[in-house]
Formats: sequence, structure tokens, C-alpha cells
Amino acid sequence: MDKVLNCAAPQGLKPACFAGLNGTAEAVPYPKSIYEMALNMMFPRRSFGITVLLLLVSLFAAAQTTSHSTQNSADSKQRSSTANKSYPASLVQQGAALFRQDCSFCHGRDATGGESGPDLTRSKVVTADVNGDKIGPVVRNGRPEKSMPPFDRTDQQIASLVAFIHTQQKAALGGRRGAGGRKGVDPEDLQTGNAGEGKKYFEGTGGCADCHSPTGDLAGIASRYKGLELEEQMLYPRNAKSKVTVTLPSGQEISGILSYLDEFTVGLTNAEGVYQSWRTRDVRYKVDAPVEAHVDLFSKYTDDDVHNLMAYLQTLK
Repeated sequence: MDKVLNCAAPQGLKPACFAGLNGTAEAVPYPKSIYEMALNMMFPRRSFGITVLLLLVSLFAAAQTTSHSTQNSADSKQRSSTANKSYPASLVQQGAALFRQDCSFCHGRDATGGESGPDLTRSKVVTADVNGDKIGPVVRNGRPEKSMPPFDRTDQQIASLVAFIHTQQKAALGGRRGAGGRKGVDPEDLQTGNAGEGKKYFEGTGGCADCHSPTGDLAGIASRYKGLELEEQMLYPRNAKSKVTVTLPSGQEISGILSYLDEFTVGLTNAEGVYQSWRTRDVRYKVDAPVEAHVDLFSKYTDDDVHNLMAYLQTLK
């Protein structure tokens, strides 16, 4: 009997094995009859205590599986209820107006995608959203790493956006999606601000005039860039080149376009087009990165600031 009690049950015959075969990470109890048949064949003299212990383990695994399944089922029902929810027409209309003002330049007027923003009717965030718990934080916090600024919105405004987006998703899932993929954004869609107020912001609190000039680097910018492309350049100028000034041990300063920088080396291209580099431990250097100044504004912009500044830039033709 001692030998039997000291034997370990063979690998692969545990009562809660083969987890994951049903497409989840949950334990799936091994069929009791097969399990006991195998043990009867391999351990015919096992004690009553072992039998009780194994039965308890099987019951515990089954209870865990039922608990997880119940929770997953509840979550699925909640998301399904949200997807099928209908919203008051007035709330959807409010959300549509707000969406076209703030979001259409990236996500399209009907939320099915713009030239740079994703199709929200296919968004995993929207699908997982319940009463704005996912959409609200994204709107209010923005996504700076994806060039989306934050928007200071009231609960009522968030609710209207949620109503509009979910209504658009429901329509898309119902087969009423327009032909083709992402849609373009008409320049007229972005002409919602006050150019005079935008000029004041440019010359004043925005600090834009510290680096830019409407008669210098920005002269004719509205002819070079139109609509969404212009707004993207305003919010996050991807092609802006950083400048760097390197101070040598002798005190001599050399300036140029930053070409390379890591913890060991700093390199620049000077005005003659010649590349130069130094070990960072041997020199001092200062980088002027225009993009960083634009990113810093993300947390300072108001909705009106963005629309007004855009309206002003559109006058610089």
C-alpha cells in the first residue's frame, strides 16, 4: 500500500488538463469516466482518500470553468447590448455636428476613415466601448503619439459623440457602408474657425511668431498644402528638420542640420553640405527641434485655438 501511495499520477491524466483546446485559456476538466477508468487500470489499489481528493480537484476545476464562462458571457451580452442600442435622434445629431467639427479631418465625416485616421466603425476600442468608458478617455486624453490632440469635452458632449459613433458602427455592420476604403476630407470641412482670432493666437499666446513668419517660411503655405495636409503640418510637421549647435573645446561653435545623434556621437550637415561628427563626451551641443515645440502645444490647445489657427493659415496663399 505504501508503494501505491508514494506513486505519482502519470503526466497528462490530470482532471483539469488540456487547457486551451476550446480556444480559451481556461481549464477544461478531463472526462471523469475516462479518467477513472485509466486510474482503475493503473492503480487498482488506490486508497479511498486519493479518490476523494481527485474528485474534489475535478469539482473545483469545473467550478472555475463555469465561473469564467459566466463572466465572459456577461461581458459579451453587455457589449452586444451596446452594439444594438438605439440613441435619441437629437443626441446623435449633436454628436454628428461635434464629430464633424473636431474629428472629421482625420476620421471622415461619417467616421468610416479619413486620409490619416482609422475607420472608427471597425475600431476595437469602439467595439469594446460601453457607455463611453473607452471612447471618453481617448477623446479627453488624446493620443499624442498618433498626432491626436486631447479635446476638453463635457459628459454631455462625450455622450453625444458616443451616440453618433455607435450609430455609425451599427449602420456599417448592417451593410450600409459606403463603397471603397478611407474617404478624403474636403478643405471646406476644415474651414470652421475665425481667421482673425487665429492671427491673434499666432502672434500672441500660441508663440508661433517666435519661430515662423507669415511673410517668410509660411508665405504661400496655403497654396503648398491644402485641407487635411495643411492641418497635419500645423499640428505635427513630420518633415521639420532639427538644428544643432556644437561647441568645441576651443569655444568655437559649429551649426547645421542635425544628421545623427546617440549617446556616443553627434553629427551635423553644415551650410556647405559637408557632414561633420564628434564624440559627445568631447563637445557640448544644443538641439533645436521644431517638432517638439508643436508636440508641447497638444496639452495647451483649446478646440477654438486649433480651428482658428487653421483658419488663419488658410489665408496665407
